[in-house]
Amino acid sequence: MSQRCKKSSGLWKMVVWDEPFFQGKKHEFTTDCYSTPEHGFSTVRSCKIESGAWAGFEHCGFQGQQFVLERGEYPCWEAWSGSNAYHVERMCSFRPIACADHGRSRLMLFEQENFQGKRAEMSDDCPSLPALGWGSSTVGSFLVRSGAWVCSQYPGYRGFQYLLESDSPAGEYKHVREWGSHAQTGQVQSIRRVQQ
Repeated sequence: MSQRCKKSSGLWKMVVWDEPFFQGKKHEFTTDCYSTPEHGFSTVRSCKIESGAWAGFEHCGFQGQQFVLERGEYPCWEAWSGSNAYHVERMCSFRPIACADHGRSRLMLFEQENFQGKRAEMSDDCPSLPALGWGSSTVGSFLVRSGAWVCSQYPGYRGFQYLLESDSPAGEYKHVREWGSHAQTGQVQSIRRVQQ
């Protein structure tokens, strides 16, 4: 079974601005932000992750393209979406990633939906599934045993990102459509652990 994760206050801190390069209106968050407009921002244009790992989303309500934000500075939208399949100039919701545990992450991937077909188990980052010997450019399903993982469409952690967490319903991702509201293809060619 997958590991359950708990959100504890004090583990996450994200500072956002409504202008690029840390200018304009500023606000600090330590919990989920379902909608930046509710906090007086049409969108986030720059941010600093001071603690914890965060998941950012293109649209309000944790919808659209996903961005994994780890500790550091993001002075403009290119800093968080520059390697994605398409450039997203907005981030309108975000939340902490409770299960980020870089040292104890385990993931199983399956060739077909519903945990069928060829499978592999991972506990480390993989910049290229094809180089590792995964024969297909797609993955059908995932079972996250522990931690949080970022799956990327192309080798080298490029393209669309899909965040998979062990505290999502039992860590089970049986179909592509369960990877996120923007998931349209099972193409996954690199996978890495989320750093807390």
